Amino acid sequence: MGIDFHAEENQSSYIGRTADETWRKAMRTIVDPQGKKVMDIGCGGGIYCKAWVEMGAESVIGADFSEVMLKAAWDNCHEDRRISFIRRAAHATGLPAGSTDIVFARALIHHLPELDPFFEEAYRLLAPGGICIIQDRTMTDVLMPASPTHFRGYFLEQFPQLLVKESRRRPEDGVVQETMQKNGFVQISARGFWEVRRTYDQWADLEADLLARTGRSILHELSDKELRQLVTRIGEKVSDQQIIEEQDHWTIWIGVKA
Repeated sequence: MGIDFHAEENQSSYIGRTADETWRKAMRTIVDPQGKKVMDIGCGGGIYCKAWVEMGAESVIGADFSEVMLKAAWDNCHEDRRISFIRRAAHATGLPAGSTDIVFARALIHHLPELDPFFEEAYRLLAPGGICIIQDRTMTDVLMPASPTHFRGYFLEQFPQLLVKESRRRPEDGVVQETMQKNGFVQISARGFWEVRRTYDQWADLEADLLARTGRSILHELSDKELRQLVTRIGEKVSDQQIIEEQDHWTIWIGVKA
């Protein structure tokens, strides 16, 4: 199956929450966004476009290949004139070379058939000294054990066949770093971190979020019946909590344009 990013029924899949302080703190340890121009490639519903301007970015351009995603992003962000959107492929934004200070891509590269064209474009877009920040999951991140805060672990425990999908699409750390180096980046590094995805006031809110497959493309690999089975199991683990905090483990890759 898989998610169709162009389907109107998935338009609201990547809105409805804000970037958590755990993410903001992680970004601030990498770069001071104050007064910077940011390019968010694969921006989805614009959640992180909003976060960058809230942290002081001068402007943010969000790019996505899906008109449906961009409509949601516009609805989400249109009140802030510092944010604009373009419909472009990740490897061909059409924007001027050297026009941005930060290129950011969250949960994008595992969807790309090739990494080289994207990193070539990211390097081209950056001004000298600009920084590229990639946030995605390796298989090490994917295989973090399940817990009452790490629900994704239950996905794989309940349906091990999802590991096949994940193993085919998840980037390897070494490959990402090698591709960045090949495309001109220097001072390349990688780090892992836990991001609080969302905090729920009650189980019913999380249950509805999971059943809608909100922001979780891997759940589109399950039938409705399988999804209900999974949600029931997660409910057995977490529904008695008064406040439910959902965390995801990520890898962040960083590279600088010399």
